[in-house]
Amino acid sequence: MKCQEAHFYREDIFEEYLTIKGFSKQTQEGVYKMVKRFASWSQEQNIELPSIAYNDVLAYVNQCKKQGNKARTLQIAVNGIKHYYNFLIHENEVMENPCSNIDIKGVKRKILYETFTTEELETIYKNFASQSPSGAIGSKLVLKRNKSILGLIIYQGLRTEELARLTLNDIKLREGKVWVKGGRRTSERELTLEAHQLYDLMDYINETRKMLVVLTEKNTDALFLSLGGGDKFYNIMDKLLRQLKKQESSIKDIKQLRASVISNWLKLHNIRKVQYLAGHRYVSSTEAYQAGNMDELKEDVNKYHPDF
Repeated sequence: MKCQEAHFYREDIFEEYLTIKGFSKQTQEGVYKMVKRFASWSQEQNIELPSIAYNDVLAYVNQCKKQGNKARTLQIAVNGIKHYYNFLIHENEVMENPCSNIDIKGVKRKILYETFTTEELETIYKNFASQSPSGAIGSKLVLKRNKSILGLIIYQGLRTEELARLTLNDIKLREGKVWVKGGRRTSERELTLEAHQLYDLMDYINETRKMLVVLTEKNTDALFLSLGGGDKFYNIMDKLLRQLKKQESSIKDIKQLRASVISNWLKLHNIRKVQYLAGHRYVSSTEAYQAGNMDELKEDVNKYHPDF
């Protein structure tokens, strides 16, 4: 790998994280080496490490491959970067790992191979928590909370970090609207809530959330609260994803659901409206989800991830 090394974000405590995880000194040195090279590349591209997305990692891997690096070296590099973003998730600096679906030697970008229709998404939402679990009240509260989160993904296409930033004031029940704050990679926007979704949100805000506040003794205006003592939103989404996979085995990750929503929007609206709905800063990001570009994206997967 021929990139110049550089210091990277939170480098000072990354070593401690690797030590706690039980990595040997030799492994730690290898991970450090790969992350520093990736950090150097990100600086050259003028992309902050916490803002790195899946396609950025693909571009980096492609560049390294062009430099003559073999499959084994590429896999080691990706693994090192994965460890780094798992660390950032642990530190609550990012919500998702951009390497989560990357695995050299036949890697797949799963959302390109299966998206859900509007009807299928509605069925997923309708069937979620259709049978309330018996037992602890906490489990019932979590299920109701997670259905409200799922609705904001399936009907408004919200990203994980956008869900984490929502507060009580962002939900306008009387107007049937949700205000979504802008972030590193997305623009602010106001979106319409679906009529049947409003009931679940109203129930969550007026009943479920209040009970969670009592149980956890948390003093916060965050819309979604975890049942445990921590406040890492990643844990909430991890629980939701595990529940979804039990219900529908073809669900791979949350990004797959958002990709389905955007693809379906493009069948109904012009691209500028979809750009606004999705919160994309650049229309090129929206264009990637157009039906005519999906085959091209699959070709990109083969180009960036050939079967070695």
